[in-house]
Amino acid sequence: MPETNPAPAHKTTPFWWEAAPLRPLPEKPLPATVDVAIIGAGYAGLSAGLHLARAGRSVVCLDKMNPGEGASSRNGGITSGNIRLDHATLVRRFGEPRTMAIEAEGKKAREFLYHLLATENIACDFSLSGRFSGALGPDDYESLARTAEKLQKTLGIEAYAVPQSEQRNYLGTDFYRGGSVRMDIGGLQPAKFHAELLRVALEAGVEVRSGAAVTAVENTGSGFQVTTEAGRISARQVLACTNGYTDNSDRWLRRRMVPIRSRIIATEELPEGLMATLMPKLMMCSETRNLGFYYRPSPDNKRILFGGRDGSTSGEPIEPTLHLKRNLIEIFPELKDVTLTHSWFGHVAMHRDMIPRIFERDGVVYATGFCGSGVVWAPWIGTQAARKLMGDKDVEPSAFDFRPPSAVPFYTGKPWFMPGVMAWYRHLDRKLMRRAGR
Repeated sequence: MPETNPAPAHKTTPFWWEAAPLRPLPEKPLPATVDVAIIGAGYAGLSAGLHLARAGRSVVCLDKMNPGEGASSRNGGITSGNIRLDHATLVRRFGEPRTMAIEAEGKKAREFLYHLLATENIACDFSLSGRFSGALGPDDYESLARTAEKLQKTLGIEAYAVPQSEQRNYLGTDFYRGGSVRMDIGGLQPAKFHAELLRVALEAGVEVRSGAAVTAVENTGSGFQVTTEAGRISARQVLACTNGYTDNSDRWLRRRMVPIRSRIIATEELPEGLMATLMPKLMMCSETRNLGFYYRPSPDNKRILFGGRDGSTSGEPIEPTLHLKRNLIEIFPELKDVTLTHSWFGHVAMHRDMIPRIFERDGVVYATGFCGSGVVWAPWIGTQAARKLMGDKDVEPSAFDFRPPSAVPFYTGKPWFMPGVMAWYRHLDRKLMRRAGR
C-alpha cells in the first residue's frame, strides 16, 4: 500500500482556489431543446459556447462537476501551447504541409488567447513574462538554441539562446547548462481565468449547468437526445469537450484519452530578496527532461509553484509531493528548509498522436486531447470546433481538424500501464543526466 500522509502540513486543494474559490451555479431546470449541447464547461466548452451564443445559437454547457473543477482550475497557468512531438516526428506522422500548419497555429492560438483576455476584460493576473527553458546538457542546449533560431526566423517570435555564463540573469541556479528564452509565453491565474470566462459566457447567453453528468447521447437522425443525471435535452448538434475527465459515458473516447495526473506544489511566501535571486526575471520555466518539471512565480511574486507528472493513479499518496520537493531543492538548494502550503493534482489527457484534436464521430464533434497545454489549446480548439459546427466557410480550417486518435491497445479507462511508462521515462532521464555529467 502506498504511503499516505495522515496529517499533511499542506492543503490538497489548488493554491488557485484561495483567490478564486469554486462556486456552485444556481440550480435551474435544463432547457428542453437547444441548438447545441456542449459536454464539459471548462476552457474549451465555455469558449465554444461563447462563440456559438454570439452567433445566435442557443447553447447549454453540461458539467458533471462544478464548472472549472477539473483541469481548468488546477493547471500551472502557463501559456505555453506546447506540441509534444518534435518537428521530425510530426513530419513522419502527418507530412510536411500539416506539420508546418500545426507549428504555425500555435502562434495563432496564443495570440487568440491574449486577444480574448484583452477584449473581454478578463482579470486573471496575466503577465507576458516570457519562458526560460533549461538545458540538462550541451546537446540539449544546442537543440534549444536551434529551436529558438527557427522560431525567430520562421514565425517572427522573439526567442534566443541563453549560454550558461548568462543563466543567472534569468534563473538563480547552476543546475542547467544554459537554455533558451521565448517571449511569447506568459502566466495567468487559471482559476480566475475560468471564473472570468464563465462570467463572459453567461453574459452572452450561454446556459451552464453543474451536476449534469451526461450518461448517453443518441443520434436520432434529425438531432440528438442527450441524457444527463439532471434530465434530458433535445439538441440539434453536440460538442464533446471532456479531455482528461472523460468517463465511461463515452467509452469510445475514453479508450483514446489517457488521464495522467499532473501535480503542483506551492511554497510558503519567500523573502523578497530570495525571490529576486532565484527568479530575477519572474519568468515561466521549463526544462528538457522527458519527465521535466515546469515552474513559475505565483502572481504576487512571493512563492514558487513547481509541477510535474504524478505517477500515482489513485488516492493521495505523499511520495509524489516529496518527489517534487526533492527536485525543487535540487534546482534551488536555498529552499531546502522551505515549507509547502499546497500540493494538488489534476488530470491531463494524453493520446497516441500527442497533439490537440478536432474530429467528428456519429455526428458528434469533439474538441479534446490537449496533452497538458490546455491553457492555450483549449480556448482555441473549442472555438475552432464551434466554427466547424456552424459550417463557417470564411475561416481557414484548423490544422488539428482531421481523423480521431487511435485507441490505446488493451486500455479501457484504467491506466494500468502508467507505472511502466513512468519507469521507462525515468530511465531515459537518468541516461540523459549521466551524459550531462550529473
